[in-house]
Amino acid sequence: MKKICVLDTNVILSDYMSIYNFEKNEVVIPTVVLQEIDNKKTLMNDVGRNARHFSKEIDKLRLQGKLHKGVKLHNGGTLKVVAPPQDSKAYDNFLDNEVDTRIIATAKMLQDNLNTKVVVISKDTNVRIKSDAEDVDAEDYHHDKVINDDEDSYKGYRTLEVDAKTITKFIKHGLIDYDASKMLENEFLVLANGSQIEIGINKDGRIEKLYHYNSGDFVFGIQAKNIEQIMALELLLDDSIPLVTITSKAGTGKTLLALASGLHKSLDDVKYKKLLVARPVVPMGNDIGYLPGEMSDKLRPWMQPIYDNLEFLLDADDGKDLEKKMLGYEGIIQVEALTYIRGRSIPKQFIIIDEAQNLTQHEVKTICTRLGEKSKIVLVGDPQQIDSPYLDAYSNGLTYVSEKMKHLKESGHVTLKTGERSGLAQLAADLL
Repeated sequence: MKKICVLDTNVILSDYMSIYNFEKNEVVIPTVVLQEIDNKKTLMNDVGRNARHFSKEIDKLRLQGKLHKGVKLHNGGTLKVVAPPQDSKAYDNFLDNEVDTRIIATAKMLQDNLNTKVVVISKDTNVRIKSDAEDVDAEDYHHDKVINDDEDSYKGYRTLEVDAKTITKFIKHGLIDYDASKMLENEFLVLANGSQIEIGINKDGRIEKLYHYNSGDFVFGIQAKNIEQIMALELLLDDSIPLVTITSKAGTGKTLLALASGLHKSLDDVKYKKLLVARPVVPMGNDIGYLPGEMSDKLRPWMQPIYDNLEFLLDADDGKDLEKKMLGYEGIIQVEALTYIRGRSIPKQFIIIDEAQNLTQHEVKTICTRLGEKSKIVLVGDPQQIDSPYLDAYSNGLTYVSEKMKHLKESGHVTLKTGERSGLAQLAADLL
């Protein structure tokens, strides 16, 4: 049975080709959505890019006929632009005629007049709730989601209960008789026998002992505190894996591990000529341009979490002491906003992208395709802490990369679970 899908603005701003993803159904764009999209066209980010591309796409379709009467889409569906009703009970029920309410009023009008199934498609939870209050069906937009829930997410390891003899054999020979055909390359196998634990990694269909990191070793002054951190350091120190993704809740040490590994590889091993650390600037208040001072002063608040970790790793007393110590590594350690590395070709560098969950799928693709010869890129973040209104835990750039690249031998992933910042920090991450 065909249905009418009424799109919210956020669907289009997250995927400008979304109008083609509803099979042979009728897609309706309320005129207020077009106005919102028009207001976003000047933004110099992915939202602005999607707004501009969508406007061009609609303009092409306009050549086929009158949009208010409906035009055919190449997938067999139709597209129609509809003006919201002037009078609707929705305006009284929600005491406003804001854009969200007018989108819902449009859907309600179509449902009442055409006596057909109408669904509001929105990434905004409140819009879906308000639609339900008006007796209009509502759904999230699923086409941009890489996975559907946390249970589907790739953790990077699996656990196998074994006997003591198997553990002893693995320690002695560094191999285990295990069918790894269903495992992914660089996926870890945790062998457990009570409190005794050994970790192996899948290399070309064989479960081998870890080669790059041994429990108890120090990497630029730090060592792993749990088995997940051991697995993370193994991936970070393996130069044959140019793409590493690490996901976790706050306080598990993902950024610290990445920085320590990058410093070790750049300063101690001299494997890479530079350590480049960047993070997206996603403002929660005033944007970066409203901060006082020179560019370095403007960037400092956004980069402060990186500097905090560097102070610890470089044994600096405070920010001024860190600046003095970093002068000694001038040209080797570089911290900057993500905006300034897009579009560059970056060879022989250890690159860390912090807070990568705030990247869109297009942005993360742009960054990863800039990777030069003999470079390594590490993406870290918490998919549950996203500041962008157009992303969620299952559609963000970090999840996108870890899921789409997990089958490659050039890629490795691990999810950290155990908090090491403090007992209270772990409780807060779990309960708040």
